[in-house]
Amino acid sequence: MSITDLFTDHPKSVDETYGEHLVMASGFGSRMILAGFACLLHGLLPFLFVKTGSEAITELHDRMVANRNRKAARTAVSPRAESLARPS
Repeated sequence: MSITDLFTDHPKSVDETYGEHLVMASGFGSRMILAGFACLLHGLLPFLFVKTGSEAITELHDRMVANRNRKAARTAVSPRAESLARPS
């Protein structure tokens, strides 16, 4: 296993380049950190950020699943769509 493989194997497994994976993972991480701080503040002051944690979890889950499905749909062209795309 080369050094390059350490940086590219996982991104390839989720159909992303290293750069795409860096951007996606950084965005997810930032969102989780901010939501975590909101949850900590909510623990001290229960009237603040009442739904922030659960909304962040739902949003991140939806983004991850929707993105995965969208990429899969782009790469898997159905035979019917392929035949419609071919000139007669």
